[in-house]
Formats: sequence, C-alpha cells, structure tokens
Amino acid sequence: MLFAHDPSKEDALKFSRFDADSPFSTTTRQIQLEDQSWPSAEHYLQASLARSPTWAEKIKAAADGKAAYKLGNVWYRRKRDNWKKLRRVLMTRALYTQAMMYPEVKQALLETGEEMLLETSAYDHYWGLGRDQRGLNMLGKVWMDVRKKIREDESTSLDSSADQQND
Repeated sequence: MLFAHDPSKEDALKFSRFDADSPFSTTTRQIQLEDQSWPSAEHYLQASLARSPTWAEKIKAAADGKAAYKLGNVWYRRKRDNWKKLRRVLMTRALYTQAMMYPEVKQALLETGEEMLLETSAYDHYWGLGRDQRGLNMLGKVWMDVRKKIREDESTSLDSSADQQND
C-alpha cells in the first residue's frame, strides 16, 4: 500500500472555501478587521500577504473572493518575506472575526461538535487536503481552532456571570 488509509477523514465534515453556500466559505462574507472593511476573509488574507501596497489595493478591490485568491496567487507577484509565517495567523484572525460578526456562521461552527473539518481542495496542499489526501488541511484546522476559542470565550463568560451572581 502506497499511502495509509485514514478512516477519520471519512466521517469528517467536508467543505470548500469557495462554496458560497457553505458557512465555512472564505469568499462570501464582508468583515471588519484592522479598522478596514474587507469584502471577504479571502480579500483580507491575500491583500495582507502582498508585498506591493498597489497590488494589495487591487486584491482588495477584486470582484469577489475567488478573484482575490487568484490575484493573491499570481506567480510573478511577490509576497511579503514572512508570508509563510503569517498566513495561518491572518486567516485565523479573519475567520474568528467572521464567526463573531455572523451568528449563523458561529452557530454552524459550534453545531459541528468535535467533528473534524476538512477543506476539500484537490490542488492546495497547505489549506486543503490535496488530491492525494495528504495535504495539511490548514483551513480546516483554523476553523477547528476558532471553534475551540469561541467555546473557551463562552465558558469564561458563563463563569464570570456565575461569579457575579454569587457576589
């Protein structure tokens, strides 16, 4: 056998970042972050990674999230020197903001329980699973981190409310 079978992926919730109908899309919901309005989390990520401020503005003005993704990944346009270290942090900030701004996204995320979330891109081995299913699934991991953070925030909020009532 060339690759080991991973049965945990069979029961996981699968999504595409480009699926406009998915609550886990990075391309469809406007967010407010860093004192700016961004057409989508994808616009924010790609523009933030661009080296040239002019190119970043072009990405921000892209017609939709898919176009922002394409502009941000043009091979001849350079990204910031530290873009590989920043991309997960920036996406986490964008998706946490999205979940907090849109109750339906937050609810959908919390309703996944402890379910594994998998981004199904066949061509993106960093954010998705990749064709051979050996990708890092970083977008799924970011959503699961956001889910954990929201639960922690809610638990802390409940604990402090209970403490106030006992005083």
